[in-house]
Amino acid sequence: FFDQAFIHLHVPEGATPKDGPSAGVTMASALLSVARNQAPKKGVAMTGELTLTGQVLPIGGVREKVIAARRQKIFELILPEANRGSYEELPDYLKDGLTVHFAKRYNDVAKVLFD
Repeated sequence: FFDQAFIHLHVPEGATPKDGPSAGVTMASALLSVARNQAPKKGVAMTGELTLTGQVLPIGGVREKVIAARRQKIFELILPEANRGSYEELPDYLKDGLTVHFAKRYNDVAKVLFD
């Protein structure tokens, strides 16, 4: 696919400030979806920094991201394994009804979205 396709991914600062690279797994998932010509599983929110070797690194703002997902009526999440403790410390009313997958490597993310 990538031998015949040209993809340019540009994320300018613009009017929306970005505090970190926590959209790495999301951007990689969008590219994988295009390459596979397969839509990812619907209704899943995800976050995590992604290294060039496929490791999913921790992010900040777990509480805020969980709240944002709930507000959008998304009840399945993918979070970095390194953020498991932050998630488990959240009050039960925020975790109630959520299915959370913890990812160490991008392959863990892809299994949830495409298998």
